[in-house]
Amino acid sequence: MARGSEFLGSEWAILCGAMSWVSERNLVSAISNAGGFGVIACGAMTPELLDGEIAGTKALTSKPFGVNLITMHPQLFDLIEVCGRHQVGHVVLAGGIPPKGSVEAIKATGAKVICFAPTVALGKKLLRSGADALVIEGMEAGGHIGPVSTSVLAQEILPSLAEENLVFVAGGIGRGEAIAGYLEMGACGVQLGTRFACASESIAHPDFKKAFFRASARDAVTSVQVDPRLPVIPVRALKNKGTDEFTAKQIEVARLLDQGAIEMGEAQLQIEHFWAGALRRAVIDGDVENGSLMAGQSVGMVSQEEPVAEIITALLGECEAALSQRRAA
Repeated sequence: MARGSEFLGSEWAILCGAMSWVSERNLVSAISNAGGFGVIACGAMTPELLDGEIAGTKALTSKPFGVNLITMHPQLFDLIEVCGRHQVGHVVLAGGIPPKGSVEAIKATGAKVICFAPTVALGKKLLRSGADALVIEGMEAGGHIGPVSTSVLAQEILPSLAEENLVFVAGGIGRGEAIAGYLEMGACGVQLGTRFACASESIAHPDFKKAFFRASARDAVTSVQVDPRLPVIPVRALKNKGTDEFTAKQIEVARLLDQGAIEMGEAQLQIEHFWAGALRRAVIDGDVENGSLMAGQSVGMVSQEEPVAEIITALLGECEAALSQRRAA
């Protein structure tokens, strides 16, 4: 983990996954202040909103933190400029292959670039294109996910890339024993989202947190793709009425595509905006029936509200105990 900590500039190489509406200044600063590495979820924010969020986070912590940007955001390069102006040290690019010039634009500000790699081949390509580190995230994660489990991705990618490159593992991690296993396989650190979503410092609505406390792993299900012509990245969330509303939204957008009323890019943006709105209803307003309760399968390990510092201490204690037992054996 020392390699990951040195790269991030944090005490521990534990990143917080970027969760829209949840990973904002309060949770991000709390994680960084506790020795982890907080990451602001830019999501659908405008450059002006991101500017304010970074400034607000800097007012709450002097420790390093990063910003997660969605590659399909129409103002991606403006958002990169905002990060550069604030001298953000690490930018995470998520949601697809980085568009031409984006990695170079980030590196020109002096920041490090972290990208998501769903395969060995793409991981190698991203590293050749300038990525400084990779995150491999399995389908157990909450929010937007790929089709392969974390354990399989780790076995495919870590032996090939982790010795000479920085690779963080994410998806379904809820305890320190799992962290120990991935570190032994060569990971330089981990990323957790669901485990931090209900921290005391999280601004998520009390009803949103209660839904997590009641849920088990099998309640966190993936969304269904209605139309193969409308490639929608699956999203894992707790099943509720909002899950059904997303299916209806896809049918509506596919119909607009059929009519030629919108282009594919606009169709995908409409889907993203739907998720942003649905997530806000759940996280901020507490509408746990109609909003989106994005959660990973580790949600069954989230049973109570705890301060971030206690969560990190518990994870590290479990990790160290597991490694010590293996050394003793």
